[in-house]
Amino acid sequence: MSRARGDLEVRHLQRVPTGREEAALGAARRAVFIGAALMLGLLSGCRATRPSRYYQLTVPADAGAVEKADVLPATLLLGQLTTSHLYREDRIVYGNGAEQLGTYEYQRWAEPPTEMIQEVLLRELRSSGRYRAVHYRRSNMKGDFALRGNLYDFKEVDGGQMSARVTLELEMRDLKSGATVWTHYYTHDEPASGKDVPALVAALDKNVQRGVKEVVESLDQYFVSHSLK
Repeated sequence: MSRARGDLEVRHLQRVPTGREEAALGAARRAVFIGAALMLGLLSGCRATRPSRYYQLTVPADAGAVEKADVLPATLLLGQLTTSHLYREDRIVYGNGAEQLGTYEYQRWAEPPTEMIQEVLLRELRSSGRYRAVHYRRSNMKGDFALRGNLYDFKEVDGGQMSARVTLELEMRDLKSGATVWTHYYTHDEPASGKDVPALVAALDKNVQRGVKEVVESLDQYFVSHSLK
């Protein structure tokens, strides 16, 4: 009997360290799991709180809408630019190959591109001093000519060198006759000075200023060659 009891005591003594080791291993596994979960939570929190950066185009000083006696007796009404949904939102667009487009997550425009370009054009037309008045087109606004257009491209083009592509088309309609009397198509790739988003924004801004000045000059040439009655 004493030998059997001794065997039981040996077996019991052998099981105690094994149980403690299993408990320790279980605690270690739980600690690793909790630590990993906390790390993932911290990383997710860092991504969620990453600040967005906003950019805008350079807008010329507004010369006002005061009618002058020595300018063309014409009031221009500027309508909205139509475009795809990408350029009606605030995300900066980049091209990935000939057919694929993407957007930056944390680099955005202060306003949708169509609205910014429309304001640049409005200010340039006003500051030219060539027209009696230039307004945004509203339902109760009276004018002589209506401008409208479409924005096709306003994006980064990735090639040998990063560049900014702007493509737009504008037309002007005589509100008395209803006829389209002037159209202008503009497209240009402006090289960027670097390979980051601020360089892209600067190139897009320069491209828009170039395109708007070209539009204003083309309109001026139209009115020089077509006398107003």
